[in-house]
Amino acid sequence: MVRMISYTIAVMIFIFSNTLFAKNFGAGICNAPEFHCYVVKSGDNWKKLYPDDNQRDLVMRVNRMNTRLYKGLKIAVPDNLNADPSEFSPMDHQINPPGKKVIIVDLRKLAFGAYDEQGTLEKWGPVSGGRGYCPDIGRPCYTKSGQFEIYQKGGPGCVSSRFPVGRGGAPMPFCMFFHGGYALHGSPEVPGYNDSHGCVRMFTSDARWLNLDFTAGESVAVIISQ
Repeated sequence: MVRMISYTIAVMIFIFSNTLFAKNFGAGICNAPEFHCYVVKSGDNWKKLYPDDNQRDLVMRVNRMNTRLYKGLKIAVPDNLNADPSEFSPMDHQINPPGKKVIIVDLRKLAFGAYDEQGTLEKWGPVSGGRGYCPDIGRPCYTKSGQFEIYQKGGPGCVSSRFPVGRGGAPMPFCMFFHGGYALHGSPEVPGYNDSHGCVRMFTSDARWLNLDFTAGESVAVIISQ
């Protein structure tokens, strides 16, 4: 509980001291209690630094990123690499019972939480929402805020019909559409800041679980907050 409170405080400090939520998330929390900072060296990559799958997943979740590491990048590393990822959740572990399953996406915390009908958090993970401006379409491309429902899903071969502009075909594995062309979907491009064309990118393993397990055969609400 102490660890969760310390981490939540660190996240909130980072949010309010970085109004643009700039690159990179981990640098803003690595001096918090129970973390330490690591500066990426030439030749480093996720698997080299963290050969254990669970430890690597934990560090990536804490930093809200799964993109390639580069020299000089500062990341946050939990002192206990064998901790349960739920201990570092920035999402509430319990909310008022919604009466149905709900996925809450907080684009300031760069995270989602999947809650059951009783309001208990079942899983959390990193996200990347729409960026402030997309030069290829010449306008802002923020993610639509509000309350929606998933109305259509696709499998591992789901692709965009719009992007890249003029061609389409950008991978959107395990897509879950919640408003017009906006979807939750897996991506290898979750960079630790909001950088999409408006969809909500997440780790592909999380998108797979949400698509195949959490939302299977049920109507699920999606709440997006900026």
